[in-house]
Amino acid sequence: MLQLQTLHPLDLADADVAAWREMTAGDAAFASPLLGPDFARAVGLVRPDARVAIWRREGTAVGFLPHHVKGAGLARPIGAPLSDYHALVSHGALDAQVALAVAGLGAFRFTGLIDPKNTFDSAVRAVRPAYVIRIEESAAAYLEALRAQSPKRFKNYRRLQSKVAREVGELSLCAPDNDLTAFEQLIAWKREQLARTGAHDFLAQDWTRRLMENLFRTIDGDFRGLMITLRIDGRLVAGHFGVRLGDVYHPWIASTDPEMGVFSVGQLFLLQAIAAMPALGLKVYDLGPGHDHYKAPYALEVRQIAEGTALAAGSIGWRARLGEGAWRMADASCGPIIGRVRRRFETISDVELTMGGRLRGVASAVAAKARRNGAEIEG
Repeated sequence: MLQLQTLHPLDLADADVAAWREMTAGDAAFASPLLGPDFARAVGLVRPDARVAIWRREGTAVGFLPHHVKGAGLARPIGAPLSDYHALVSHGALDAQVALAVAGLGAFRFTGLIDPKNTFDSAVRAVRPAYVIRIEESAAAYLEALRAQSPKRFKNYRRLQSKVAREVGELSLCAPDNDLTAFEQLIAWKREQLARTGAHDFLAQDWTRRLMENLFRTIDGDFRGLMITLRIDGRLVAGHFGVRLGDVYHPWIASTDPEMGVFSVGQLFLLQAIAAMPALGLKVYDLGPGHDHYKAPYALEVRQIAEGTALAAGSIGWRARLGEGAWRMADASCGPIIGRVRRRFETISDVELTMGGRLRGVASAVAAKARRNGAEIEG
């Protein structure tokens, strides 16, 4: 029999934190800063609605699911949309339907599921790639493997680097970079990009900014923020900010100076960041899903993450409440675009904590789509 305890992440007992860490350390699939108790507690510092479901057998923890509850029992990954990866972390497989029912949850909606135990296998409706840079031998060997895979691309990179040095100045990487002004500039550039592309501004909310600021200020310990920047003669031109756990880094923010777009400084940044990984103590630079054109050329490893909706045992009515039938019909007729649309609306729902904010987000998304359609027609 499963027993259940649901807590705010800050109320986790030391024994449960240790058990959770042991589970993530025991399975390479769970080796991400986003899947352990440290990320859950970081979110808990800025979100009073953060929760962790703990399933136990005879008093021993056998599974952990950090989440938020939307409506009457719909669970969403903790910290979404910043939780590019999420999981029910466990030693062995649990029955997902039974586990959700025991937790009093009607459904669990996931978009970046890591599920090595196949706990949610029957609920998966689609998979998409996530991109991973993993140094096995040396950074030089990894870069050589990339060059061999695409020699023309790397020849262009060398030309670009020479062009930058000739016309602007010398490139230099700062890693780690603890400059608050540079951090704020990366955030500002990212927000400008989101506005320009019509994406939802997930950085406008107080909780997302406070989460990142807290992590930026955490510079010691296995779990902490990490900013890496690229400069030209001291001028900031590109950078990443995200979270690391031990030797695994997961960036959230990738920003470049719009004025330097002609030099593709984002591409040059990644080459230098890969070269700097050993000195930073990093073995994995996990780029996550999305923006395939930018990430795919640098990742020799691709993992598949799952999207779907798991229903609790006895909660058939939730399928209708979630509109799953309508989403499936739309997906069948329109293909992958429906998945992108759904993720967009879910991002709005996850980021915005009030109904007014969600309505404004939806209105902004519709207006942005109309502007893009108009621009395409004019073009």
